[in-house]
Amino acid sequence: MSDARERVLAHLLAHSVRRGDFVLKSGRKSSWFIDSKQTICAPESMLDVATLMLERIPHDATAIGGLTMGADGASFITAGVASTMGRSLRAFSVRKEVKDHGAGGRIAGSLLGGDRVVITEDTVTRGTSLVEAAKVVQEFGAQVVLLLAVVDRGGTAKAMAQKEGWDFDALFSAPDLGFDYEGV
Repeated sequence: MSDARERVLAHLLAHSVRRGDFVLKSGRKSSWFIDSKQTICAPESMLDVATLMLERIPHDATAIGGLTMGADGASFITAGVASTMGRSLRAFSVRKEVKDHGAGGRIAGSLLGGDRVVITEDTVTRGTSLVEAAKVVQEFGAQVVLLLAVVDRGGTAKAMAQKEGWDFDALFSAPDLGFDYEGV
């Protein structure tokens, strides 16, 4: 395991994973919850998270983003770190709803038609947010090349992505954190 991976895993376990009684976005109950933004956005771990993301992102990718708020931290940090390495990745967010003023639409940030896009998310259980964002990006005219989560807690996103013809990867899985998958 790389030093960066060890540091991020330790940070996730110390600062992002919580045990108790939680209700997930799906309405299901769980004995654990992960707020991975506590690690993604922490100054002591954000560079390591971006480095791990960049190791997984295809070199011909030109943009990174996903559904706001879940994708914003990872995508913006990764694009920023990439630029310091001479690698150009545009960053964007997919709004949850169409904006009816200004330029409108669901895309905010820097995305061009024809971009080769990595759709990201902080934590996925089922993968529905990744797929929703990917479909919006395709409708915009960009090509989805990878769905990439920081944490896959559900274990079902890969099958959902493959059904749509996309690859899926995650930096960490529920078993990496000491839990069983909780997919639906």
